Amino acid sequence: MKKVFLIFGTRPEGIKMYPVYKALKSVKNIETKVVITSQHQEMLRQVMDFFGMQDDYNLNVMEDRQTLTKITTKVINGLKTIFEKEKPDLVLVHGDTTTTFSSALAAFYDKIPVGHVEAGLRTYDKYNPYPEEMNRQLTDKISDLLFAPTERAKNNLLKEGIKADNIFITGNTVVDAVNEIVNKMKGKEYNFPFSDKPFILVTAHRRENWGKPMESICIAIDRITKKFNGKIKIIFSVHKNPTVRKTVKEILGNNKNVVLTEPMEYKEFLYILSKSLFVLTDSGGIQEEAPSLKKPVLLLRSVTERPEAVDAGVVKIVGTDTDKIVSEAENLLENKNAYNKMVNRKNPFGDGRAGEKIANIVKEYLTKGE
Repeated sequence: MKKVFLIFGTRPEGIKMYPVYKALKSVKNIETKVVITSQHQEMLRQVMDFFGMQDDYNLNVMEDRQTLTKITTKVINGLKTIFEKEKPDLVLVHGDTTTTFSSALAAFYDKIPVGHVEAGLRTYDKYNPYPEEMNRQLTDKISDLLFAPTERAKNNLLKEGIKADNIFITGNTVVDAVNEIVNKMKGKEYNFPFSDKPFILVTAHRRENWGKPMESICIAIDRITKKFNGKIKIIFSVHKNPTVRKTVKEILGNNKNVVLTEPMEYKEFLYILSKSLFVLTDSGGIQEEAPSLKKPVLLLRSVTERPEAVDAGVVKIVGTDTDKIVSEAENLLENKNAYNKMVNRKNPFGDGRAGEKIANIVKEYLTKGE
């Protein structure tokens, strides 16, 4: 029996690996095991419990104000011991986190083949997003199977000299996850702040936005609520990172038109996203989740590794300039045509069958020649 390891450590990774986990669990003659690094601990556990995923190993790398170097070395050292014991035939990683790159590197050191879910996304800006851009590029160089969500992602990989036979266009697994949760939520209602008012949902946590950019984002949010005299409310899901929380609370903590919430459970987050007018975010995954729910995204970054969403008209890059954020939010709030143009577009990230496609490719790869 062949053995496949799924390794992930953050909540977005857990969400996007769930469809692969679910599909592989139904494949005969493949033993699927899960290793979590707990790069995000509490937030990842929420997702694991919700989807009913069981981890076989937990590296527990999480610590307060952890550095990228510490995460990397802890993951490599922890996986070395597990690999020596288990000897997996294939390691699957996802996306662009430090867990992703460290796990791929650890597998490479032990000459274990690597499959990269969500391969080929690029900004070609080394420090933007940081460290995600280089995590993804380096993981792709190591990987033997590259699961590209779109044609553009595949073309990026081809331009970098990766063999076409190793690249597979699958769509993005987040569409699978969102579709499953939305179906489960049908007919259900959840209580949340401002449920009877029009509101904007906000998330912001990227390292490149710490400090002055985060201040600019928060000042923009404050100005939006004042500009509309409290008629537009804000729900801000505040990341656990202490640096982010300090800035957000200092600027927005006393604004009665803004609710600062703890990170939500995923089903709750999707429900609130579905009820929002639109979302202000610097997230990668929300650029894919929001279009699945027909919600416009104003992206609080200068570049995106998901340009398909911009080309499709479902995401607009606004950066972190206060005036720009306010003016673009105002445009969506006051210009019905502009809003509808972003809502009535096709989701560019696939048909919701990515997990199944990846599982079939893995099965064929592992059983070739048998």
